[in-house]
Amino acid sequence: MPRSLFPGQHCRVLIVDATTGATEVVFDSEETLVEAPNWSPDGRFLVLNGDGLLWRLAVDRRDARTEALEPIAMHGVPEINNDHVLAPDSRSVFVSGKDGHLYEVPWAGGPGRRVTRDHPEGRGYKNYLHGVSPDGTTLAVVVGSRPTPESTVDEWRTNLALVSVATGETLLVTDDVHPDDGPEFAPDGEWLWFNTERFTAGGRTGVPGHAQLARVPRGGGEPGRVVVSDTVDWFPHPSPDGSTLVFLSYAAGTQGHPENHEVVLRVLELHDGEPVPGAVPRDLLRLFGGQGTLNVSGWAPDSRRFACVEYPLPT
Repeated sequence: MPRSLFPGQHCRVLIVDATTGATEVVFDSEETLVEAPNWSPDGRFLVLNGDGLLWRLAVDRRDARTEALEPIAMHGVPEINNDHVLAPDSRSVFVSGKDGHLYEVPWAGGPGRRVTRDHPEGRGYKNYLHGVSPDGTTLAVVVGSRPTPESTVDEWRTNLALVSVATGETLLVTDDVHPDDGPEFAPDGEWLWFNTERFTAGGRTGVPGHAQLARVPRGGGEPGRVVVSDTVDWFPHPSPDGSTLVFLSYAAGTQGHPENHEVVLRVLELHDGEPVPGAVPRDLLRLFGGQGTLNVSGWAPDSRRFACVEYPLPT
């Protein structure tokens, strides 16, 4: 069942200044819950999911009503989750269906095309979309599955993969027991930023509730830790100009990326998409959110602003 708001809870779509943290509310509703804004390459629209559907919101429209959301028709596509990205040429939107497959939908709406191929039966395969390469040919995906048909649900694993938009061919970038998530292409398309639980926490490796940020070459290799923190860090998104990374931090010990938590949006200085030696993240904005706030990239084309969602409860 699609997620919904508690009585008196608001869903607010924010545009955030990446330098000052100043916010502007572009959608505010006590009725409709939307998640994970993308910013269209032409700067005119935000694209969000809600109620299992895909919606478009004009950036310059300040309207709290649900009518401000324009549906994007997805004929033949099942209910979707919060993972979606726009093609760089703005002709289509890629979405994650709750059936575990990825689909391509025309920007103007219309029949959807399934991108991913069939997976082996019995292992519970799911594809979760997070990024698209700068040339639009490749999707950055989390592939979840059980190692064997006999494996239990507790053995379900998540690894990073690249999926060809044209053929649906899937190539694993990581293939191990460590939970990985949130892969996002660097602006040059050669690296994947992501969060992982493979690094040390309290002297132990791979402790649940200690997600940290990392990078790995798109062709695979040894992931490199980027930020060492006591927080639980998720969903790294480099700006289009490669100057800034924004990500979401939970309190230490938080497992997964749950909804309705106090979180912090943090930024890290980059240089041409590369981590700056000695640079440390700084807190930009505290809000009540988590799941749905920043799952996919919400950067504006100008790299000065990004979009996110908060879900404040009544006081």
